[in-house]
Amino acid sequence: MQFDYGYMEEGHLGKPYNRRLLKRLIPYSRPYRKPIVLALGLTILITLFDLAIPYLPKIAIDRYILSLWYPVKQQKNRNLATEFSDRYGHLVVATEETGLGFISNAHIKQIDPGDLRRYYDRGIISKVGFYRVSVEAVNKNGLLNPEALIRGEGSSVYISGEALKGFSPDQIATLRHRDLNGLLLVGLFLLLLIGGSLVLNYWEFYLLEKSGQNMMQDIRMELFGRIQGQAVQFFDRNPVGRLVTRVTNDIENLNEMFKSVLITIFKDVFVLSGIIVVLVYLNWRLALISFMLLPAVFALTLFFSTRAREVFREIRQHIAAINAFLQERLSGIRIIQLFVQERSQLKRFEELNHKNYLASLRQIRIFAVFMPAMEVLSSVGIGLLIWYGGGKVIGEQLSLGSLVAFIGYIQMFFKPIRDISEKYNIMQSAMASMERIFGLMDQREVIQEPIIPKRSVRREGHVEFKNVSFSYSEGFPVLKGVSFEIKPGQIVALVGYTGSGKTTAISLLERFYELEKGDILFDGLDIREWRIGELRSRIGLVMQDVFIFAGTIAENICLGDEKTSREKLEDVSRQVNAYQFINRLPGGFSHEVKEEGVTLSAGERQLLALSRALAYDPTLLVLDEATSSVDPETERLIQDSIFRLSKRQTTLIVAHRPSTIQMADRILVMHRGRIVEQGTHEELIGLKNIYYRLNLLHKPEA
Repeated sequence: MQFDYGYMEEGHLGKPYNRRLLKRLIPYSRPYRKPIVLALGLTILITLFDLAIPYLPKIAIDRYILSLWYPVKQQKNRNLATEFSDRYGHLVVATEETGLGFISNAHIKQIDPGDLRRYYDRGIISKVGFYRVSVEAVNKNGLLNPEALIRGEGSSVYISGEALKGFSPDQIATLRHRDLNGLLLVGLFLLLLIGGSLVLNYWEFYLLEKSGQNMMQDIRMELFGRIQGQAVQFFDRNPVGRLVTRVTNDIENLNEMFKSVLITIFKDVFVLSGIIVVLVYLNWRLALISFMLLPAVFALTLFFSTRAREVFREIRQHIAAINAFLQERLSGIRIIQLFVQERSQLKRFEELNHKNYLASLRQIRIFAVFMPAMEVLSSVGIGLLIWYGGGKVIGEQLSLGSLVAFIGYIQMFFKPIRDISEKYNIMQSAMASMERIFGLMDQREVIQEPIIPKRSVRREGHVEFKNVSFSYSEGFPVLKGVSFEIKPGQIVALVGYTGSGKTTAISLLERFYELEKGDILFDGLDIREWRIGELRSRIGLVMQDVFIFAGTIAENICLGDEKTSREKLEDVSRQVNAYQFINRLPGGFSHEVKEEGVTLSAGERQLLALSRALAYDPTLLVLDEATSSVDPETERLIQDSIFRLSKRQTTLIVAHRPSTIQMADRILVMHRGRIVEQGTHEELIGLKNIYYRLNLLHKPEA
């Protein structure tokens, strides 16, 4: 047999629907707008810092490491010299020699390659490199013959690279101390950028995480509140495992999208845009060569993103199924062990787990191909740069620093693309979760509060059913025109075969379900005119299946209501004969019990439930098969409690045991959704009809 573990099938989300879902997040982000905007500002600063880091090696190489200057002889070929002066004269630094200037290694790359070739050929620009050093360094050490120097403007002189080859490293360092100082400044600035980026990343991460956690906390609280407010029929159709997945896993997916996508994706977009601008600025021809791979990159990203989105959706479905299965099986572990079904359940879990495993493997295979493929494209891009850019460096059309910067930026360029691809998948997974979360929030299967609620001044527990009909499924009525009255102070028993509609009548009285036809009056008012919370506080319900929460005895009686005093707890426990067994427990009312009260007997759990019902001073006490699973001694204690309580409040008992029913002032017999008999025990026995047969079924054998 195959079971449906209740996960919502996710549709393929379109862009308009995605936008509508994202708009649903806006109200939750408004209280945290300032830290989010601040984090976005920090993201822009971090992006600028990251873009500056690869540019610093270019400055270090071109300006300080290879700080060559080339002589410009403007007296040769006067026509060409005039052309050069008009176009590029602003790049030349004059010297004391007439008609001789110098152009730096960095500035020479700004000359058009065609023009540069002509200037080389005609001798306007020399290919012999010079270093610019300070006069103080030369005079201080007396290292050079003044005839080997060309005097520049101010305190600078130029010396050819050939002239420095015979000097020791220390001597060269002395002469080029300005270049070394420049490198030191570049290194310090690089450290400053890295340190600043570290600090900014910390605060960006902190602000985003805090804002995200605050938003997820608000959504989780609202979602749980919506779930609590749903009618009982909502829980009839939604397994607990599904609801737990919505409040936990799906909310966490939403948080992952917020901190990894909605804000940080801006950084990736800024980085990509900044890299494109810088590459074009450095050398637009080389930039175009680098961009040749972009169509392949985006096609690869789109293909794998589509495949990954489908796998992510499948994984979410399998996780929801596993959660629902685990919740159901762990809750019913006693039944599984009782019927020795551990092996079959393990096999069923193995099937679910294996499906999740296969889906996860498909995800791994997708990324195992995608990530190396992106690395290959990145390597191909770097190879193209080295081939084409290296040739330009050799041809004096590109500086070495620019080529190094290009390689650094291309390595940076592929990382945001990979990130955007991964975040796209995260976003798709989160969108599916968001669809389920807001879909759950939009379900309004609630019992409607009255527009103008009324409040009865009477506190009698007077109940009237007037021609009440109800069905869980259309065409299958459970109650058919049920009418009866329970007068104040009476003990009334409701009996009948299983499925006759007894528990349904109680559920309608508590407004767990809405009436279809008829009216139910409580203390003179239609129950639809009562505020639901006040109506239920006046009705103390004790069910056959008692749920005990993990916590203390006191917490299980008052259900966390701090207004309930210790004296009140002791009083209600004495009224139901529960005080003695509570007092025997280690810690008494402070004794910790496990979930579902596994350390307590069935009778003790029923006595706790009875104490819980009385803790709010109800005017009507309803016992739904409260004695069906307890021992005779506990049943006697409950009966004694009912007898004492009936003197001050109305009591409705749903039971099968004759010993519990006989004490009732009046017995109502239900059969197939109708009241077919009513009277005292003796009167109904005398009829020898349904009630008589019920008593024969439960009569103990001699």
